[in-house]
Amino acid sequence: MLASRALSLLSKRVLSTSVCLRAHGHGVAKIEDYSLPAYSDRKDEPLAAVDFVGHLSAEQKSLKEKETSSWVSLSVDEKLMLYRIRFHHSFAEMNKPSSEWKTVVGGVLVMLGFTGLIVFWQRMFVYGDIPHTFSDEWKAQQTKRMLDMRMNPVEGIAAQWDYESNTWKK
Repeated sequence: MLASRALSLLSKRVLSTSVCLRAHGHGVAKIEDYSLPAYSDRKDEPLAAVDFVGHLSAEQKSLKEKETSSWVSLSVDEKLMLYRIRFHHSFAEMNKPSSEWKTVVGGVLVMLGFTGLIVFWQRMFVYGDIPHTFSDEWKAQQTKRMLDMRMNPVEGIAAQWDYESNTWKK
């Protein structure tokens, strides 16, 4: 019974492309034309190929018509609105320092702290005790044996030892 119900729903074409497009809340899918130039704020290229605002409102269209006449008749706010139609950011806004360095420093400190925890964990649970060959007594016995065997008599340890007075040469 359930299978026949599912087949009847599919046969009625419950899903359609218009329903799928409206399901995302946009109504109609926006299609970008990537063959046209895109707007970008760049300090090295101050004049973008296209305006920031692509589709003008009625107020913006009337302002663009008013732009063709003398700029003396335009107010400061109208000039600013014309600027914002053409550009998104001014040079001062582009050069304004961001707070991104705080995020970077915070990330680095978090990673250093995490690495410190890993190193601490390894010292506690992974590495064993220090070998007995690192003790001062062992090193002294090893040095004595090397001198007794006269290792490297030309430029090595035996060349630095005075065998007659049993002291290091100066």
